[in-house]
Amino acid sequence: MYLDFRLLLLTLPAVLLMFWAQYRLRSTYSAGMQIQTPLTGAAAAAHMLESAGVHDVGIEETPGQLSDHYDPGAKVLRLSSEVYRSRTATAVGIAAHEAGHALQHATGYLPLSLRSVAAPAAQFGGSAFSILLMLGMFLRQPMFILLGVVAFMAVCVFQIITLPVEFDASSRAKRHLVDLGIVDEEGSAAVRKVLNAAALTYVAATLHSVITVIYYLSRFSGGGRSDR
Repeated sequence: MYLDFRLLLLTLPAVLLMFWAQYRLRSTYSAGMQIQTPLTGAAAAAHMLESAGVHDVGIEETPGQLSDHYDPGAKVLRLSSEVYRSRTATAVGIAAHEAGHALQHATGYLPLSLRSVAAPAAQFGGSAFSILLMLGMFLRQPMFILLGVVAFMAVCVFQIITLPVEFDASSRAKRHLVDLGIVDEEGSAAVRKVLNAAALTYVAATLHSVITVIYYLSRFSGGGRSDR
């Protein structure tokens, strides 16, 4: 009643884009690991932060692959072992991207602050959407589904805010790595490919969420009344 083939068709471009982005990320990640750099990912991030006058951010090694992130609450860069220890274009690119988030935090970059505020609502909204959608379909109560869609809007807002945050962090990373002489022309090209592929995953996820919200809202605004 509320989930049909039309939704699958509408979200298909976003799903295909996500698969393509994941493929590109894996391939560019592997290719960039073959290009050597003078510094490890951890050292590159430290150099980038120090050159920008940021001295109160820690850098830690964390398990997993692509588990790299910046924790603004603890003011710590957590880098996967491969990124932390490797002297490769992929490692310094990812590490510098996370350092870019630390620089955003240090300079009061507004979208990063907005994302931090929106994060709890997005976490709740994603869980609430799944629960309310299932309840609405099982009980045949459209109001539950509508409430779920409203909750899911928080996820969309969070993802939309995330786009400029991620793009800006990548831009900072690319610029600093070149300015500091950490990568040469070949390394810069590899870093650009890895970070662009990673950014594309965020674009695909946002597109999928926005289409999903539009679909369900159209059902309740009259587009799907004739089906019920």
